[in-house]
Amino acid sequence: MRSAEDIASEVSERRAEIGRNVAGRLAAAGVPHAAGGSLTLWYQEDFLGAGACAFLIAEIERGRHPSITLSDQPDQSFRTSESGNLDRWNEEVRGIDQRICTLMGLDERQGETLQGQRYAPGQYFRTHHDWFHTDQAYWPAQEASGGQRTWTAMIFLNRPEAGGETNFDAAGLMVPPKPGMLLMWDNMDPNGAPNLYAAHEGCEVTAGVKYIVTKWFREGSWI
Repeated sequence: MRSAEDIASEVSERRAEIGRNVAGRLAAAGVPHAAGGSLTLWYQEDFLGAGACAFLIAEIERGRHPSITLSDQPDQSFRTSESGNLDRWNEEVRGIDQRICTLMGLDERQGETLQGQRYAPGQYFRTHHDWFHTDQAYWPAQEASGGQRTWTAMIFLNRPEAGGETNFDAAGLMVPPKPGMLLMWDNMDPNGAPNLYAAHEGCEVTAGVKYIVTKWFREGSWI
């Protein structure tokens, strides 16, 4: 396993510039934020209405399958949710995609396809980073298809009866599910290197079912 110093050495002016531009755009738009450690979480409540949330939940139900993780040593107990990519070119899905891109000032081509996730009682996603580990066998393929992940945008679609928080433990920030709320964060630090403080956990759902959608952005063109 690489050291924190090795990870911090992966600086990139390109990724740092993306971070500054998006943060500046969100700040200028008056988007609220919360800071912890070296991580800033930007959020917009009621980004989606009840109808759009219900539509996305139905889409997730249609295409869900056991979630996977990118790792040289995958552990099936690490991520127990179900997930599935949505139809990127569906008119309603693309409309939501474009709203996210416009708010953040990112090119649509940099964004991966919107992915839905479903957490039933007892399901979770242990603490992880959204950025790619460049010492893993999957990295060359990801480098060729847009490179490192920069920003993450995640929308809560409902509120389970209990549990299901998103916990940024290293940053000391815990976010409970709130229907329609958009959460955004930069996976890179100010130098454009992977940010260890962006580690987060999808906490176990203890009652009910949780639905979210997630969109990851690359430093280059993913499409």
